[in-house]
Amino acid sequence: MSAPTVNLRVLLALAWPVVLARSTQAVISVTDALMVAPLGEDALAAATTGGINSFAAMILPMGTVFIVQSFVAQLVGKGRGGEVRRYAWYGLTIALAAAAVALAALPFLRPILGVFAHDPAVLALMGDYMFIRLFAVGAVVGSEALGNWYGGLGNTRMQMIAGVLMMVANIIGNWFLIEGNGGAPALGVEGAALASALASWLGFGFLWLAFRRDWGGAPPGDGTVRLTWRELGRVLRFGLPNGFNWFMEFGAFALFLNVVVTSLGKTTLGALNVIMQVNMVAFMPAFGVTTAGAILAGQTIGAGAHARVWPIVRLTLMVTAGWMLAVGAIYALVPEQVMGLFAKPDPETGITAEALVLIGAPMLTLSAAWQLFDAAALTFAETLRAAGDTAWTLAARLVLAWVGFVPVSMVAVFVLDGGSMVVMLCIIGYLAALAAALVWRFRSGAWQRIDLTGREPELV
Repeated sequence: MSAPTVNLRVLLALAWPVVLARSTQAVISVTDALMVAPLGEDALAAATTGGINSFAAMILPMGTVFIVQSFVAQLVGKGRGGEVRRYAWYGLTIALAAAAVALAALPFLRPILGVFAHDPAVLALMGDYMFIRLFAVGAVVGSEALGNWYGGLGNTRMQMIAGVLMMVANIIGNWFLIEGNGGAPALGVEGAALASALASWLGFGFLWLAFRRDWGGAPPGDGTVRLTWRELGRVLRFGLPNGFNWFMEFGAFALFLNVVVTSLGKTTLGALNVIMQVNMVAFMPAFGVTTAGAILAGQTIGAGAHARVWPIVRLTLMVTAGWMLAVGAIYALVPEQVMGLFAKPDPETGITAEALVLIGAPMLTLSAAWQLFDAAALTFAETLRAAGDTAWTLAARLVLAWVGFVPVSMVAVFVLDGGSMVVMLCIIGYLAALAAALVWRFRSGAWQRIDLTGREPELV
């Protein structure tokens, strides 16, 4: 099969459903924060931090099944599209294993959270929130597996539909369950978690039905599943480094959030959590564009046209950087207005809405500085993942996040007595270093020598 023809129209046609699907995740996070905010600062800190911590708990299997897209895209590029169906089952197998591990870990959740120096009220609410959210691990990972399987085929709309279903269900569930509207019980933070969990299962249910009924251009199944341990091992060989890429980076940030930022007080913690939720507005659409670029790059690599990958990367980077710089300009120009959307007074602590804006607005302004670095890191990381170059990127993130970012931020805050702005400079420094490392790796050309799918004959 020849490599796909790629131009801006082709990229955007493939990207916009991914952008919308990833944007629904950002909308879910932002609306959760907005709809919990009237309950007070404790509830806001618990829901936002609990959401990030829940995501960190899911990120390893999510990143692992993301490699399904790379396998499928390369097989399509090789003209071997008839082989791809079983890769969805490999992804679902990983999702089932992740769900089992999450359920087994529930009795240890509160002791683990108790290690961190959270305010007792925030800690109790966060434990309630995460206990419910972790029941949806299987749905979240399964949705990623099937959504990326469809994406590798070139159909990005199925994951978009699932994302819209989840977003609508989550918002409606929040309206009913957080404050008890429409005669529903007022469950507060637990209501936000329950709405998110149910929405995740709804999205997975749609993708499962679509896969089983061969919707969306899926190659039809013949009633049998020809799986082998050898192929599953190959999926894990390339997928686990990608999963650990995500897990170790988010783990480093979770440690940074729960230890370094928590030491600066609830207002700073709440402000940074709001900033991270708002930044999802920039990150998720950009991630969608880079995912589309990775699909095209994977199909091109599968066709053996490695020289045509760089134009795809260049185009993807231009679109991604343009978007993130535009959003960063908004952060820099009207930070008080953006932070003001989340600023609610907390009578119990006496902290005012003005305090959250006062601390958070300068932090949000400074976050505009990392947008270009984030765009470059996203673009090159996704391209390297499409090529199967997951082990090197794991090593780079381990060094930069755990040898650089975490220790430096601890020294900056605990030894040098840095404040909220120093925290933001640590994040900017990490993203700049990561972007530089990934650009260097791509330019080295080592990814061209990786054989992701193998040369084994088709299984019969």
